[in-house]
Amino acid sequence: MVFSSITFLLFFLPLFFTVYFVLDPKYKNPFILIASIFFYSWGAPKFIFVILGTTFLDFYLIRLLYLSESEKKRKFLLITSLILNLGLLFYFKYSNFFIENINGILHAINVEEIGIVKIILPIGISFYTFESITYVMDVYRKVHKPLNNFWQYQLYIILFPKLIAGPIVRFHEIADQIEDRKATDRLDNRITGFVRFVIGLSKKIFIANVLGEVADKNYGIPLNEISGAGVWIASLAYTFQIYFDFSGYSDMAIGLAKMMGFILPENFDNPYTSNSITQFWRKWHITLGKWMKNYLYIPLGGNRSANKKRTYLNLWIIFLASGLWHGASWNFIIWGALHGFFIVIERIFLLKYLEKLPGLISSLYSFIIVNFLWIFFRTEKFETALAYIKKMFDFSGDRKLISMDKEQYFCFILALFFSFCCLLPFMKKIHDSVYFKTYNTVTAVSLLFVSLFLYLLACSYLTTASFNPFIYFRF
Repeated sequence: MVFSSITFLLFFLPLFFTVYFVLDPKYKNPFILIASIFFYSWGAPKFIFVILGTTFLDFYLIRLLYLSESEKKRKFLLITSLILNLGLLFYFKYSNFFIENINGILHAINVEEIGIVKIILPIGISFYTFESITYVMDVYRKVHKPLNNFWQYQLYIILFPKLIAGPIVRFHEIADQIEDRKATDRLDNRITGFVRFVIGLSKKIFIANVLGEVADKNYGIPLNEISGAGVWIASLAYTFQIYFDFSGYSDMAIGLAKMMGFILPENFDNPYTSNSITQFWRKWHITLGKWMKNYLYIPLGGNRSANKKRTYLNLWIIFLASGLWHGASWNFIIWGALHGFFIVIERIFLLKYLEKLPGLISSLYSFIIVNFLWIFFRTEKFETALAYIKKMFDFSGDRKLISMDKEQYFCFILALFFSFCCLLPFMKKIHDSVYFKTYNTVTAVSLLFVSLFLYLLACSYLTTASFNPFIYFRF
């Protein structure tokens, strides 16, 4: 089940909150857990047992780790937990990828190839695996004590707003809220949470879905039949689609959680306004960046090394890992490696020049680089991505260019506006007021009215729409 579905919007959501709001506080966590299990089981009934089983083992491993006074035993239990979680991730997500590459080598030397087993990827496995790792690491580092019982830990892992596609919530950021939400489970958070949810839903339905159709149509045309302008349209449509799709989902997740009193970390901060690739990664998928920094970059040595080359290597490893995290494909790895390359180049010399440029110019530099690199993310093969980029500089104009209807043109304009409007100080002020501040009575009533209208409009749109993909659903 995904948030942008009729089943969720018209049945699950209203029923869940009708019950949740009237329940005695002591029953709210068990109810959320039951609802979360049902939510996940709706789309992947078999894999719910994978989550339940691994979290059961993990909880007691980490409980033993916490109670142990022997550092040797603590490290053994830490490694055991990491092997359990990363082993499952590797098996489901990467085993066939590595077998395919080994088979390529075996084929080249005329050796019998290894058979590939059909493996179905559990929904959201990358997200909840990383959260399982934060739990054991935060307990091992004594950042926070473990949760009191297994069901609390289960709720941390399977909490349905963040279960499918994040944000990636580090354990210490939410642990106290699981145990007690009296200070945050209140009316103003329910109102601001609902508004935030509808903002995300609107991003997804009214912008991402429409531009996703444009991207798919253009990317579906053979390269020898499409013009350079057509490839630009395809790449820009996808660039906006993935942002409004993923940030829209994050808004919905943060909003739903806030309606229950959970305050989840922000995941996006107008990333296309960035003036460098370095800044882009401080604004894009923020929770993944923080995870990589705290649980991989710093253990590798971070920037503490006196040898700058080691620091640059650490940065590059982080982005290789980020690319691989997104999927078992060389194009994802190349996408991550190229982002790492630009960040290292900026760290070496380019950043000081970008800082001297007018903000609009440096933002344009960042946006164009990101747009080019999304082509590697969207296509399946490296050669295909290079061919698309090469075609972008073919201005002969004698090939087919997909025409767009008025709705698609309008959505392109909306995407441009909402991607870059926060470059204007007064628009940034409005944005922050809607997203982060407590509303006064007039503002609350006005935004609730608008949100209800958009909610019903989105439901109406979905009843007739046949195109409703979710890009990060497969991660």
